[in-house]
Amino acid sequence: MKMRRLALAFYLFMILVLTGVAAEMKFPGAEWDEAAPESQGVNSTKLEAAIRGLEQNAGGDGVKELVIARNGVMIWRGDDIDKKHGVWSMTKSFTSTCLGLLIDDGKTSLDAYAKTYIPEMSETYPDLTLRHFAAMTSGYRAVGDTTEGSYKHGPSRTPFLPNPKPLFDPPGSAYAYWDSAMNQFAHVLTRIAGEPLERLFKRRIADPIGMDSTMWNWGDFGEINGLVVNGGSGNNSNHIFITARQGARFGHLFLNRGNWNGKQLISSEWIDAVHQVHVPNTVTNAFPDSGIDGPGMYGLNWWVNGVKPNGKHKWPDAPLETYSASGYNNNDLFVIPEWKMVIVRLGLDQRDNALSDSDYNAFLKGVGEALME
Repeated sequence: MKMRRLALAFYLFMILVLTGVAAEMKFPGAEWDEAAPESQGVNSTKLEAAIRGLEQNAGGDGVKELVIARNGVMIWRGDDIDKKHGVWSMTKSFTSTCLGLLIDDGKTSLDAYAKTYIPEMSETYPDLTLRHFAAMTSGYRAVGDTTEGSYKHGPSRTPFLPNPKPLFDPPGSAYAYWDSAMNQFAHVLTRIAGEPLERLFKRRIADPIGMDSTMWNWGDFGEINGLVVNGGSGNNSNHIFITARQGARFGHLFLNRGNWNGKQLISSEWIDAVHQVHVPNTVTNAFPDSGIDGPGMYGLNWWVNGVKPNGKHKWPDAPLETYSASGYNNNDLFVIPEWKMVIVRLGLDQRDNALSDSDYNAFLKGVGEALME
């Protein structure tokens, strides 16, 4: 009888392990733990089918730079996840992370005025706050923000010179995805920090979570009034350069609400805030020619699975708490709290085929179907 009870207990334990219920959250040391999908409650055959679907919809880079981790265990990886390159607008999510650190330190707040730190913004942008910058509702544009071919959303190479004519006024009254605004945002944050954002991020986030310093760096505009200003947007080659393997660590920190193996590196309140909708779906897109809609879907420099003006979710077949850092060239990092999962897909292949919300939704639907009940 005792042996039967022990056998039954072992059987139940294995069911829990295979369904992922008993899996504890892990944190990578020098390397990620790697294991079969089944060890983390994921059916490998169904997962592979979802991955092949994504590969078919992507450009030439396919899934070479794809990482999938559940419970802090890498359950699938492509062959080129250590390829380092720029990730364009994924940079924006790193920029707002620096804002979170500065708020944690009591140095500023979401509703602090930009003019407090850059007085030359007082005349035309007196009511612009850091919240407006992070939510793309600032209305800021720079001198030189004229369309460059298909690039329409703030390409100025002089983003720190405020254009006397805002995109819209007052701040917060509309939405416009604008790269110059994000670069000026990074300039403001640099003034608050008193140091380059790359240095702040490295000391407070990258080093503590074990990001290999040779596998990432942050482009910059050079010195502006005595301080190096890193690119806040990801344009003009002043973006985050990173590998999928290192990006997954960043995502894993957010999955764990700013806690890394027992140490709170950035407040959980900030993590919760960034992936809430900060642009209601009733807000007007003041510059639809950008082709980048945000009402109902934009948080604080993260994309969220909110309800668009048409009443549909951004990724209708993904969990509601799903959110992403996304950039040109099919560079995307998904955090999926309900699944305890991080997915990173990097590439340089948007000219082959741009991965759409629909493509990612189909992929995420397939991943969800691979989860073992």
